[in-house]
Amino acid sequence: MIRPFGWNEFLIIVMAAQWTIALSAIAFAGGGIGGLLIALARVSDVRPLRLVALGFIRVFQGTPLLMQLFLVFFGMNIFGMAINPWIAATIALTLHASAFLGEIWRGCIEAVPSGQREAATALGLKYYNRMRYIVLPQAARIAVAPTVGFLVQLIKGTSLAAIIGFTELTRQGQIINNATFSPFMVFGTVAAIYFILCWPLSLLARRMEVRFSRATQR
Repeated sequence: MIRPFGWNEFLIIVMAAQWTIALSAIAFAGGGIGGLLIALARVSDVRPLRLVALGFIRVFQGTPLLMQLFLVFFGMNIFGMAINPWIAATIALTLHASAFLGEIWRGCIEAVPSGQREAATALGLKYYNRMRYIVLPQAARIAVAPTVGFLVQLIKGTSLAAIIGFTELTRQGQIINNATFSPFMVFGTVAAIYFILCWPLSLLARRMEVRFSRATQR
């Protein structure tokens, strides 16, 4: 039986946003750890590490996120390991974020003038200390804007988790739409919530980028 789209349906969709936020936060945190390891491996002096990191990035940047979600969710079940949509979405998005953040941060590390590393080496600093005290603090400043920009893409990317049955914002919108048959109201509400989540972050990334470009011109 079709029911009208009302206040209760609106609140159900709004409440579903908490799962989108939770999935984004977990994937971003896990991707941050993985991305740092990937970035450090990419700029390492050890060639096998560079090749492994490059291969990881090529795989996850060269395939759609939707396919990655499918492979994690259905692949684990094929091998007899039952996995629920929440865990599958978390794993797939964390790996996806690791690849993209790793490449973003690799570029930021390499953007630090080589003279900084050479000076640190001349002072006798080991690799760990060079990275910790010289390179990474400068790279972190460069990385803030593109990292926030990627977070916006990651939040929007969580909508694909609806395909494997994870009930986040988009999936809840589909459920409500099937019950009310009011696609304009339902998906208009869903789109508005995504906009509210992403627009402030987009503005923040743009302001940080402008601020950094002004600082480098001084």
